[in-house]
Amino acid sequence: MSLLEVENLCTWFPVRGGLLRRKTGEIRAVDGVSFQVEAGCTVGLVGESGSGKTTVGRTILKLAKATSGSVRFDGREILPLSEREFRPLRRDMQMIFQDPYGSLNPRFTIGSIVGEALEIHFPQMTRADRSDRVAELLRLVGLHPDMMRRYPHEFSGGQRQRIGIARALAVKPRFIVCDEPVSALDVSVQAQIVNLLQDLQEQFGIAYLFIAHDLAVVEHISDHVLVMHHGKIVESASAEAIYHDPQHNYTKTLLAAVPVIG
Repeated sequence: MSLLEVENLCTWFPVRGGLLRRKTGEIRAVDGVSFQVEAGCTVGLVGESGSGKTTVGRTILKLAKATSGSVRFDGREILPLSEREFRPLRRDMQMIFQDPYGSLNPRFTIGSIVGEALEIHFPQMTRADRSDRVAELLRLVGLHPDMMRRYPHEFSGGQRQRIGIARALAVKPRFIVCDEPVSALDVSVQAQIVNLLQDLQEQFGIAYLFIAHDLAVVEHISDHVLVMHHGKIVESASAEAIYHDPQHNYTKTLLAAVPVIG
């Protein structure tokens, strides 16, 4: 049994118009998407902006409301769960956001940001225990524990994304949605973050849904790749097959946009 099973997932948003703001249509951001993620593996989800890939990740984590379909985590159907019923599962399912600055509250220290999830999910932890855990998490992502007293604006983009990763790791998740985690970073820093994610996966057995628009990045980190276009999966294959023998014209277009070095 797969850790995550998504079947015929649809997320449609109403379009309203006129004086009474009546529904005049709908945007089918996600339209009949199905896939599985095995424990400890990475599935890459790639497509252009507006293809619906981020909405897939947000719907799986119940940050966006599904219109229909099924999402099973460890065999349990999660879409019908209330927020109260789903809250314990948030420890197992986390997200790393695209914008490493916008996702961090500028008024809080790094220690408070990373430790917030511990306070919510492990209320029995003492302040000293939380501080020790935050220090351990910062070391895991390549930052010095003394940095926990500093604020987000004092860090580079790559460092801020490491902080976002530490926050996601705090509650020891089994599955993380990585929503374009390197797209806002310089190319040299992108490789460092991707390598860090791979090291953490090897160490802790975390499964990733890695969302990106860059097929080169996805091919490097993924075991399996899904290509998304206009809300639908148009191709699904191993990373090697997608990169070396694409079948769909849209996949070929994405590959043609990958810069060739040399």
